[in-house]
Amino acid sequence: MKRITVAITGASGAIYAQRLLHHLDRSAEISHVHCIVSAPGRRVLLEELDISGSGNELTLALTGQTVSKVDVLPNSDIGATVASGSYPSDGMVVIPCSMSTIGALASGAVTNLVHRAADVTLKENRRLILVPRETPLHAIHLENMLRLRNAGAMIVPAMPGFYHRPETIEQLVDHFVFRIFDHLGLAHDRATMWRGGVRGSGAEPGIGESFE
Repeated sequence: MKRITVAITGASGAIYAQRLLHHLDRSAEISHVHCIVSAPGRRVLLEELDISGSGNELTLALTGQTVSKVDVLPNSDIGATVASGSYPSDGMVVIPCSMSTIGALASGAVTNLVHRAADVTLKENRRLILVPRETPLHAIHLENMLRLRNAGAMIVPAMPGFYHRPETIEQLVDHFVFRIFDHLGLAHDRATMWRGGVRGSGAEPGIGESFE
């Protein structure tokens, strides 16, 4: 059973966070999910998904579950469990990850719980997955991401694939979310691996299907 931390910051792509929390909450391998939402992240949740509120109301909107493994922590709570390296954690995902968060992490400037939890994840040599959603990228963005990659973070931009022939936005997002599962070492029953094949050869999936 694993404990995962998920942070939602102020970049477009709140649906990625919502669908990740939805599936983590239903994973048999997950015992607990700590969720931190920055103030800009809350604004994006409201603007893109009409999600607001706090506590159980916010958890229900993010997971669809009245009884959930997800615990929403205040971003101001710098003394929360996930702020300490002594607290056992199996990884952290910042999804979506704003460029201001990237910049803060790259410089080691810890000003809130999102920053501190990510900084702790790096220093304890645990899995830190950052999901930036920004375009175009200027040189400072790229340099900051390279610095974080060299420090051990995984940079997984929100660049969805189309080889699985998605028919809905949810299918498109879920395919990317299960690639995050792959990087967290979590089992799932979705086909995320490219198997090769040429359209029309009989070796490829049909519309709405996947390789596996």
